[in-house]
Parts: sequence; structure tokens; C-alpha cells
Amino acid sequence: MPELFNTLISNLELIYGRLNWLNLVDLMLVTMVFFGILLLLRDTQAMVLLRGILLLIVLISLLTTLEVLPAFSWLVRNTLPALLLAIPVIFAPEIRRTLERLGRAGSLLPSGIPAPDLQEAITAVVSATARLSDRRHGALIVMQRSDSLEEYVKTGVLIKAHVTPELLLQIFYPNTPLHDGAVIISGAKLVAASCVMPLSSSGVLTHSPDRQMGLRHRAALGISEVTDAVAVVVSEETGYISVVHAGRMIRRLDSERLENILRAFYRPYERRKGVRGWLERLVLRNPSEAREDR
Repeated sequence: MPELFNTLISNLELIYGRLNWLNLVDLMLVTMVFFGILLLLRDTQAMVLLRGILLLIVLISLLTTLEVLPAFSWLVRNTLPALLLAIPVIFAPEIRRTLERLGRAGSLLPSGIPAPDLQEAITAVVSATARLSDRRHGALIVMQRSDSLEEYVKTGVLIKAHVTPELLLQIFYPNTPLHDGAVIISGAKLVAASCVMPLSSSGVLTHSPDRQMGLRHRAALGISEVTDAVAVVVSEETGYISVVHAGRMIRRLDSERLENILRAFYRPYERRKGVRGWLERLVLRNPSEAREDR
């Protein structure tokens, strides 16, 4: 035991003797890369996969160091390159979303939409969801931001009408032709109804104690995972109002809190300049997070 301790001390002294400012910069850069990756993958199914892969790598490394297992060591050495090539396939959706966030880092808000139109649309959505919640009429409203939703608009029925609470109430009235699916709002226009949204495969709803969340909530999570849109959901079973963005869901909202959240998403955002501002736009999920820190 003392010999092992002395060996450890001597190794630490050797490392400290070779340490200089360039090595410190190198270590800081590597640390920032890993920290950024973990930050981008937080609260996603990729974190579960990442833990599994790390555990498998550690286990394989321990087994390959045993000289009593030469055949297994040979197998691992020859199959490891194939496993490394499989990682981009396994993490393809997460890599795609990360690249999309890098592309969106320069802009958080949709361009060309006047602020009064956005505020008018938000007021209409809040009023309609409150009345839908009281009546327990299910609804899924997707509000476009900077990402285009044209491919999802094509799956529904074009309307291109001014957003009003009465129009939303009529669309989501039970058993009407357009009530099944999502409506897409861009600015102050209700572009389309009965649109098909991608279903989430992240497993977030699987761990929820509430069993009332069904396809509408999965669709809201799904569209929030592949775009930067904001989805508002009204549960048909409970009447609860939820907001979904970037794969996160806030449930059991009242009208006042819903309006505050939506206005925070679409409020003009004062950007910080330089590297810090770019990193803030890349890492933060929504502008309101930045405002809370100031």
C-alpha cells in the first residue's frame, strides 16, 4: 500500500512538472467541448444512450486489460472501429438538432412579422385555450418562430385566415372535420388546420405520473424537438393547458401564466454582443431564460 501511494505521488509530480500555460489552455478547450455536448444533450433520450455507451466502453476497457482473455481482446480490437462508425447512426437525430441549433444561433425570432400582429395572435390563442379548457375540448396549436413549418402545413387543410378565438373554437369543436390534428399559426395568420405533426420518441411522457397525456402531447413534443416552434396543448380528458418548446413541457397553466410565457417567447430580445452573446443564443432554450438571469 505505501508503495502504491508513493507511485501515485511520483506520477502526480511528473504531471505537474510538465504542466505549462499551453497545456492548461488545451485542457480548458477539451473541458468546454465536453461541457457543451452535455449541455446540448441535456433532458434528451441521447443522455440515456450516452450513459450506456460510456458504461460499455469502461467495461470493455477493463476486460481487454485482462491477459487471461486473449480471444475476447482480439474481438474487441477488431470490432471497435465498427462501433465508432455506428455512433453517428445512433445519434443521428441529436446531431441533426445540434447542427440546426448552431444554424439558428444568430437569430431567435422569426423575421418579417410585425410585433403587433404577434401580440394579437397571442391574445387570440390565450382567449381560445381558456374557453377550450373550460369545455374540455382537446386542441393543439403550433406557433411558428424562425424555423419554417411549410412541410407540416402541406399535410393539413390550408385556411390562411386571421387568427381569432372564435375561429379556433370552431376548428376544435368535437367531431368537426378539422378538429383532429394541429393548427399552425404564423404571425397573425392561421395558415392551416388538421396538420399532422411528428410524434416524439424521446420517452418523456413514459416517465410522467399523469396518464392522461396522449397523442396531442406526443405530437407537441415531437414538433418542438425538430423545430423551434411553440406548441400549446389543451387536454381533452382533464382540460389542462400545456406549453411545449425544445422538448420541454410546462403543464397545468392558467390564462395569465400562458400569456406571460408566450409573450416571453415572442418579445423583442436584447442580444448580447461578442462570443458570450453567441454562446447564450446557442445554449439557452428560450429568450426568457436569459432575462431571468439579468
